[in-house]
Order: sequence, then C-alpha cells, then structure tokens
Amino acid sequence: MKWRRFNGEPIQLPIKEEVRQAIIRETGKGFHLKVCIGTDSQVKGLETEFATVIVFLREGHGGFMFIHNDKTRDVYSIKERMLIEVAKSIEIAYELCDMFTQYDVDMEVHADINTNPQFKSNLALREAMGYILGMGFAFKAKPDAFASSCCADKVVN
Repeated sequence: MKWRRFNGEPIQLPIKEEVRQAIIRETGKGFHLKVCIGTDSQVKGLETEFATVIVFLREGHGGFMFIHNDKTRDVYSIKERMLIEVAKSIEIAYELCDMFTQYDVDMEVHADINTNPQFKSNLALREAMGYILGMGFAFKAKPDAFASSCCADKVVN
C-alpha cells in the first residue's frame, strides 16, 4: 500500500511505523492528538477511485494527514460503494488501533454517509454504523465526518 503526505511526498516507511513516529514527534512537542480515519470515492467513467486518509488533529494547532489512493474497474451500487469505503477505513483503523491505545490517542472512523434519508448514501447508514461500532470504534457520519467528506474528498483525483 503506497501512502503519501498532502504535499505529494511519498511515505517510505510502512504506514504503521510512519504513524508511530508522527505520534511520538507530535506528542513530544506537547500536542494532544486525535486521529480521524475516513475514505471517499468517486466514479469516473469505468473506474472508481478511493482515497483513504489518516487525519491527525493537534488540539488547537491544526493538523496533517496521510493519504492512500487506489482505483478499480469494479462496478458497485451506491450502497456497496459506501460500505467498501467504510471497510477501507476500518481496515486501516484496525491495523493502527493498538498503537493509538498504547499512546493514548483518541481515534474516530468517519463515514461519508448522509444522516438525511433524502440522500442516496443514507441507504448504507445502518450497516456502516453497525460495522464501525461493532469493531469498537467511535463513529461519525455527515455532517460531522470531515475526514471522509472533506479531507478524503479533496484527494480523490
């Protein structure tokens, strides 16, 4: 899995080690961290592109993020695509959660799913919420899911 910084610089280390170093560096500077993980997708022609982000918030001092993009030619219904977004976020959250516990960093999983039933993505809300909460993670949906609906949304090419 290839990850990069927001400026495009590739991350050379395995993502778990890069996250560990970021936590140690930022807490060493006295920042209280919170991490939000989210995924967004966009269908363009025959391809669906996914962007997963790990957003680090420095309480009262901005933040930064790590980004992973991937593309597929698989065709999904809107509900399937929303649940695949959630699965991608959970996959990375699960890989990193023991480290967040070790360093006492709060973590949330954000789903790009609207809580308003008038939106198509709402079809996946119950399943997504159950999936995320069932894994033991804190859950946010739109309009509070900024990691997926703002950050990942900006880096889906």
